Amino acid sequence: MKHFILSAVAAAAFATAFPAFAQNVAIVNGKPVPKARVDALAAQLAKAGRPVTPEMQDQLKQEVIAREIFMQEAQKKGLDATDDFKAQMDLARQTILIRELFNDWQKANPVTDAEIKAEYDKAAAANAGKEYHAHHILVEKEDEAKAIIAQLKKGAKFEDIAKKQSKDPGSGQNGGDLDWANANSYVPEFSKAMVALKKGEVTQTPVKSQFGWHVIRLDDVRDSQFPKLEDVKPQIAQQLQQQKLAKFQEEMRAKAKVE
Repeated sequence: MKHFILSAVAAAAFATAFPAFAQNVAIVNGKPVPKARVDALAAQLAKAGRPVTPEMQDQLKQEVIAREIFMQEAQKKGLDATDDFKAQMDLARQTILIRELFNDWQKANPVTDAEIKAEYDKAAAANAGKEYHAHHILVEKEDEAKAIIAQLKKGAKFEDIAKKQSKDPGSGQNGGDLDWANANSYVPEFSKAMVALKKGEVTQTPVKSQFGWHVIRLDDVRDSQFPKLEDVKPQIAQQLQQQKLAKFQEEMRAKAKVE
């Protein structure tokens, strides 16, 4: 009878302790490592775009155990009591709390489909009309531009001169190629001279702008090619979300009393 009572007591004690043990992934030097740490690490990875698969669970478990071991060693050395550690913890706390504030605000103020459509329509209208494919050579002085035009008339290759003499870092190495663009993408002086050309023509006089002197060749013209809404919707949503968050930040700063 006595043996039965002792066994019952032991079983009861085990049953009481088991739920608590189940909430831990390990006991390190007598200190429990809660499963919640594994869950938090998995959630952090998921937020960063790295969903945790079942095969990764053991890796996460070993990671939190290793962190506990290293943390205990650091605490033994008193590193958690240094001023530098406390300052870094304060900054980390601020960063996490601010991030949570912004995430909470964005959840309550999502970008709507109507806002995305309105932004898309505005961009589409601004890029409507014609697109131009042109090459240009940019130099510092008018005489240089005139000399280049003279060389072209004698049969020199536009792309070769652009690679050697153009001061435009963006297009010079590509033979002066500006790819397809709306006329509004360029400064007015350049745009006016470019749209006046016929396909294959080169400006007969240098074109002056704030950047220097241009020699322009128009290669082709086409109706504007604007992407479909569904192809750019994620980018527009992200841009609008950033704009709305920036406005929220400005409003908070304006309301704050800073002395």
